[in-house]
Amino acid sequence: MAYSTSVNISIETQAENIIQEISYDGQEIYQPALSMSDNLSKLAQRIDFSKVEEDIKQPEVEVKSEEEPKEQSPNVPLSGWIDSVVSKLKRAATEICVISDVLAVTKEKRYMILDPIPTDSIETKPMAQIYLRKKALASASNIIMSAVERLRSSQNEFMRNRTTPDFHIELLRLRQNWRLKKVSTAIIGDLSFKTAGSKFGQSGMFEVTKAEDDVQSTIGTSSSSPSSSPSQNVSMTKSPSALRVTVPTELHGVSYIMVLCQKDQENIFNTSVNLLGSAPATLNSDMHWQQKLEAAQNLLFCKELFNQLAKEAVQLQATIPHMVVGNQISATVFPGIQLIIGLCHSSTNGNPNTVLPSKTDHDHVLEHSLHQLLREVHHKNTHQPFPHPSSGPLGPSKRRAVAGPNASDRLELLEMSKSQTLLEQIIEQAQHFFMRLRTEYVIDTLAKEVKDPIIISHWNSLNSPTQACVKVTIVSHGFDCICRTSLVVHVMKKSLKCICRDGRVMYLSYEPQELRDLIFCQIYQHQIMGVQSVAKTQGWQFLASSSHLGLGPVEPMGNASSCLLASPIGDRLISVKCEPQGNVCVSIAHSPKKDFFGGQLVKERKWENLGGSFKKVRWDKMEGKNFLNKIELLMASLTNST
Repeated sequence: MAYSTSVNISIETQAENIIQEISYDGQEIYQPALSMSDNLSKLAQRIDFSKVEEDIKQPEVEVKSEEEPKEQSPNVPLSGWIDSVVSKLKRAATEICVISDVLAVTKEKRYMILDPIPTDSIETKPMAQIYLRKKALASASNIIMSAVERLRSSQNEFMRNRTTPDFHIELLRLRQNWRLKKVSTAIIGDLSFKTAGSKFGQSGMFEVTKAEDDVQSTIGTSSSSPSSSPSQNVSMTKSPSALRVTVPTELHGVSYIMVLCQKDQENIFNTSVNLLGSAPATLNSDMHWQQKLEAAQNLLFCKELFNQLAKEAVQLQATIPHMVVGNQISATVFPGIQLIIGLCHSSTNGNPNTVLPSKTDHDHVLEHSLHQLLREVHHKNTHQPFPHPSSGPLGPSKRRAVAGPNASDRLELLEMSKSQTLLEQIIEQAQHFFMRLRTEYVIDTLAKEVKDPIIISHWNSLNSPTQACVKVTIVSHGFDCICRTSLVVHVMKKSLKCICRDGRVMYLSYEPQELRDLIFCQIYQHQIMGVQSVAKTQGWQFLASSSHLGLGPVEPMGNASSCLLASPIGDRLISVKCEPQGNVCVSIAHSPKKDFFGGQLVKERKWENLGGSFKKVRWDKMEGKNFLNKIELLMASLTNST
């Protein structure tokens, strides 16, 4: 038996909207969906009000004619729905008309006033209000100032009674200068240079605690152990700070790098570097935490520097091998000259009042350069030149990055890849230091030995660590305007570059005797040039000159220089010879020859015009302040005797 069941089926419209346009590329543009107000207006437009009135009149006619059969019209439900819509629209139109009338009446303000009822105005006095406000502000300020004074007095009393500063303020100052992190309940800091790319394995961890807690623990331990001395307990309880900083035992004490230069090779290892200390200072266990951390970090820095230098000394292949013995490194700078770099470390060894001995003779400049070189390495590790990757390992340098576009060859690439170690750089600076000292010594010694002419040296104040420049000027007193000889000496690492007055460039070795010989040659060449300048002012004629005279005995150093002068009328001759050792020989001759006598062999009188033989002048008996002044007086006397 089949049962029939009624099922309600809802038919919905398509979800897609009506296609409004199809573009040339086949894209369909749909019409946007209607809003609720647009849909209502669309439905209202479909209503045919004329048909609605006919449908309304038709049932009335059917009611009056009772004789006709009553048949249900199929439009009755539709007409009922239309009647309700029309009635609601009429009602809404009526309400809108009423609202528009009310708004028109209220806007014109002819029939209704919506303003509040005005009240009687109270007469106000502005000055009285000002006085009242000032009185109220004065009372409020008095209350606040009295509270501030009470707080200030209580704070001053608290600070007066407190022996140590606030823990949190001290911890804030510590965080501003040092790296700290909290591990469980303890505060741990780091003194190492790991953030700067340090490869030193020494740990620089330190612990920060409250000073009051340490004092209580110290009192407890002192009461439990009667063997502890009372002086130590007093020193521990009197803490100048609210913080207690604990550093590892290997970072206790004072450490520094010492650089020595020795000439005697036998005494190199006789110096005990361990016994050398810094300036006289007293190590106290109760020093401030800032001083304690600075000393520990300085010790860590010196250990890292010495470790790096020792590693480089072992790896470098020098002509004379470098030696690392204990806590000192010895390297050969020049033959017979040793450079010693030592790590000096002095600890208290349980004695809080240990006094360190004073340092011996050492070089502060080279020590500062060593510290500066390692700090430069740390700075380069943390400040890489741009462009560099934001993450991952750093690539080549900027010069190597542009080597392809610049078409660099293999030699240039090899030069780019080379880099000097710290030990090589400090050895080069030590070599330049010795060259500069030797140059200064040679110039100053010659300036003292040679009184005529005057030797003046001027060192440039701006120099590099491996190059310096000095200008040597040779002048004669009273004749500096007419004759001046300049010599520029560039002091390198292992050689000297000398630029003479005539533009000649000469390279000298590290031997000081070569520079001494060159300056002597410049001195007697200056004397010859001065003689020629004085001759021009006196009207004498310059006949010949030679800076490398080949006559006479062989000089042990350099060559002699000479010149030949004639008087204005040519009847007097002066011969000047300057030897490298500083000896001066001056001779004069007469023309025509005075001792000429005619005879049977020589009958012509023309031979009497020949110049006579040169006679040596006793130069040490001549009057004059210096060499050129004596030459000037000699020329003047020979001219007047004519």
